[in-house]
Amino acid sequence: MNRYSAIVGKRVEAHYRASDSRFSAVGVLVSDTGTSIFIEERLSQGGRQKTFRVEIPYEYVLHIAEATS
Repeated sequence: MNRYSAIVGKRVEAHYRASDSRFSAVGVLVSDTGTSIFIEERLSQGGRQKTFRVEIPYEYVLHIAEATS
């Protein structure tokens, strides 16, 4: 069973590391492959749709929780 499958489709805030740096991502958890998660954020800018997707391997996730807003 995938670690974060219960919150797929929900808005989340994830804190993760890459090398010696810490990052955060806020968006909808769109997929949990069993080895990594995908967080996606969509927005409109200048009348055009923009989509940002972040893949975070399980071993780099520090904390993930449902976003309150």
